[in-house]
Amino acid sequence: MLPERRASLILLFATVLAAWGWIFSKEAIQGMPAFGFIGLRFILASLCILPFCFQKLKVVDRGDLTRAAGVGSVLACAILFWIFAMSVSTSLGEGAFIMSLSMLIVPPVAWLLFKQAPPRIFWFSMPIAVVGLALLSLGGVGWQLSPSQVWFLLAALFLAVHFNLNNRYAQRIPTLVLTCVQLFSTGVIATIVSLLTETWPETIAPSIWGWFALSVLVATSLRYLMQTLGQKGASAANAAIIMILEPVWTVILSVVWYHESMPAHKIAGCSLILLSLLVYRGTKPLRDLLRKRH
Repeated sequence: MLPERRASLILLFATVLAAWGWIFSKEAIQGMPAFGFIGLRFILASLCILPFCFQKLKVVDRGDLTRAAGVGSVLACAILFWIFAMSVSTSLGEGAFIMSLSMLIVPPVAWLLFKQAPPRIFWFSMPIAVVGLALLSLGGVGWQLSPSQVWFLLAALFLAVHFNLNNRYAQRIPTLVLTCVQLFSTGVIATIVSLLTETWPETIAPSIWGWFALSVLVATSLRYLMQTLGQKGASAANAAIIMILEPVWTVILSVVWYHESMPAHKIAGCSLILLSLLVYRGTKPLRDLLRKRH
């Protein structure tokens, strides 16, 4: 078991890698079809994980694997909505904060699907997030969701559905096996969608393949391994709070890399969404800390 501080640092590094994944993906789809990019990325990422779980994969019940692939199809919808939103978005940081809302959408989805009432703190944090989203939608013509914001919201919704189904139906499957199967099924579905809807260019520049390689090796495989390693040593409460930082790093990178403008209302909106997540995921560990001190 890793010491808590070292595990927390590893998790922090994983959030930085996740933020860089937005940059790698945005650069890669400048020269290759967006859905095709996802298809190749996730299939190769699953193959990178396969050697670490091949023996366990052979003994897992086939019905469980089928259910895992089915849950992976929901993940595929989320990822396809996400990459399409990214392809039409002019603000990656804004998109990252909208995507982070998926954790706040999880409780109402669980309520609808499995009759699990949301915790009381949810009703305090969700209004803060709604106000934050409203501020992100404030433009020169008043409040209006842009197409990319709608697609990011759809992606967040499907991520919330995936989170609930994943917890409900795949508890018996080893983590690496579950991840490998879901990454592979997402890649296959994205590839099929690409073949049906996209036309590949005759040539792809080496630089684009470089961004693609970084997205596979660094932002997917290495990021997942770092996140898994960190979660083994960090408490669940600390891990949850640290993972909230991903959209913060994404905003910083998008401003530095693409010189994106962040007007005051967008900064306020992102700040409120971050506050809502801290209220939702940080209140319990804070109470636990106070109890320990007393």
